[in-house]
Amino acid sequence: MGAGPAQVAATAGRPVVLCSRTQESLARARAAIEDSLRRPARKGAGTPVPADPAEVLDRIRPTTRPEDCEGAALAVESIAEDPAVKQEVFARLDALCTDAALLATNTSGIPIGEIARATTRPERVVGTHFFSPVPMMRLCEIVRGPATPDHVLALARAFATEAGKESVLVERDTPGFITTRLLTVLILEAVRMVEDGTCTPADLDRACRLGFGHPMGPLTSVDPSGIDVFHDVAATLHRATGNPAFKAPALLGELVAAGHHGRKSGRGFHDYRADAGPATTGAR
Repeated sequence: MGAGPAQVAATAGRPVVLCSRTQESLARARAAIEDSLRRPARKGAGTPVPADPAEVLDRIRPTTRPEDCEGAALAVESIAEDPAVKQEVFARLDALCTDAALLATNTSGIPIGEIARATTRPERVVGTHFFSPVPMMRLCEIVRGPATPDHVLALARAFATEAGKESVLVERDTPGFITTRLLTVLILEAVRMVEDGTCTPADLDRACRLGFGHPMGPLTSVDPSGIDVFHDVAATLHRATGNPAFKAPALLGELVAAGHHGRKSGRGFHDYRADAGPATTGAR
């Protein structure tokens, strides 16, 4: 999901170092950004499509070397929802970034304090939860960690505004924050309804669009960021809270195991392959 924050930061005029583990993932990120820049701006979206997409791409420097992030004034981590892996990244950022740098995580559910423990400056760590697809969605949740002071929150909110987003403040560092806790329950129940044959993914999403005014249905909302990512989010919430509402149904794990992770794999709850019909879905 790192491509989205990189795009909106570059669109706002910031030079961006986009760091990933492999050249393949960098190529996918660039392709996603190019595709996003070609789309017309959606009415009400916070980030307009720039007049010259080439200028945005020129501001983004791809690399597989974490050392290229040295001296950064702002770092936004956006990797898998694995606390141990995030802690490794933040320990590295702690060593590379300036003392005054803002260390932000795009986690959708892991407590900020858990991530901040890997650094020597937990007071500079904050949650900046962008919504996917980032260029189109207006919301950014700003999450206060146990040690995050008001002036650091203000810096994070200023960055979100600069990137064209409206922010809400999560004062208590609870797993899932505001939106992930609410949305996860809805999505998991939607998966259960597909799993037990109540309806197809297409009809479930259509019902939520037409009946509730959602811009996209709950299953469609999972496919862009990844079913594998959502599976990790649900598992994290279930472990942290013990709430059975967050227990993932079998179908979710089956899709992950089959490699049907959403748009990035060509198939998820819906089918995005070129030869798939519009009503074809990736679920059972």
